[in-house]
Amino acid sequence: MHRRTLVALATAAVTAATLSAPAFAQTGEIRIAHVYSKTGPLEAYGKQTQTGLLMGLNYATGGSMTVNGKKLVVIEKDDQGKPDLGKSLLASAYSDDKADIAVGPTSSGVALALLPVAEEYKKILLVEPAVADAITGDKWNKYIFRTGRNSSQDAISNAVAIDKAGVTVATLAQDYAFGRDGVKAFKDALKNAKLVHEEYLPTTTTDFTAGAQRLIDKLKDVPGRKVIFIIWAGAGNPFKIADLDLKRYGIEIATGGNILPAMAAYKNFPGMEGATYYYFGIPKNPVNEALVAAHYKEFKTPPDFFTAGGFSSAMALVTALKATGGDTNTNKLIKTMEGMSFDTPKGKMTFRKEDHQAMQSMYHFKIKVDPAFAWGVPELVREIKPEEMQVPIRNKR
Repeated sequence: MHRRTLVALATAAVTAATLSAPAFAQTGEIRIAHVYSKTGPLEAYGKQTQTGLLMGLNYATGGSMTVNGKKLVVIEKDDQGKPDLGKSLLASAYSDDKADIAVGPTSSGVALALLPVAEEYKKILLVEPAVADAITGDKWNKYIFRTGRNSSQDAISNAVAIDKAGVTVATLAQDYAFGRDGVKAFKDALKNAKLVHEEYLPTTTTDFTAGAQRLIDKLKDVPGRKVIFIIWAGAGNPFKIADLDLKRYGIEIATGGNILPAMAAYKNFPGMEGATYYYFGIPKNPVNEALVAAHYKEFKTPPDFFTAGGFSSAMALVTALKATGGDTNTNKLIKTMEGMSFDTPKGKMTFRKEDHQAMQSMYHFKIKVDPAFAWGVPELVREIKPEEMQVPIRNKR
């Protein structure tokens, strides 16, 4: 059957697999708990991940939503972006819902709360899309795998665009795990440019004036190229700092990729460089073609940043389950997944044996303004392949 037909099979089949399941597993089922921000500050990201997960499971199973005759049942849990709630939801998923494996969460803060729960129940948690390095770093345990990129992968790839001699950098980030881990990784990745200031603001910030002024004061009198590198997720628009006439001081803005609505702000910065995890128009492979076609068919829009991530997590799960013949024994899955390669919308990913982080390509881009799109279009400068990035192993295994 043609791959696009597979992905575009009736939504009903997918929906049926996500209905609230009975408290105890029935024979012939593989139960997947998806703990994510269905509501809360990162709701947009969470919903994309859920869409991608379901589309990916459908595609990877040829539309059957089964592996080796076992039905895939997805159990949704809304953590609302709250660590304590996420922790209790994952525990109930493993114990009450008899989940064989879990995927999620959206927030790095929630993810750090979930890691010990996976260890306590001796069940796999496949982290997607939470980014903080600590998840596969010092807070890691052997039950944690991650298809999402980590802060180091983000930072190393973005450093490719910025890290040149004579460049002075200041950072603007959110004051929680995602922002702080992101800046630390970015700082570690810089070999030539000089970092002179780190500005951390609350995740709820809407007025960036005071923070921007501190950044300007640190950069305005410095010779050479001056860059403010932004690491931001969710609400608030840090690009408002451009309203303070940064050009007068010769200060540029740089940032990584983001969801399409957030990239509307990029239209104001033609030529801006950075690196992204995913943009639907960049990867050229059959899996991405299938995702893009299915997403356009169902939603009349292209798949976004986190949709690709959810799809990738599904591809990893089904690849592993096919390899075990549908056996969900945790030790067997761990042995199967360590070093395992699998196809995704970004091409091939491989779980690194040492910390279970998925090694994957990133994309160096330059923003182009195209009137046909509501967002700044990231044009590919070049693909940064996994083997080019010396992503540090940060766990204590």
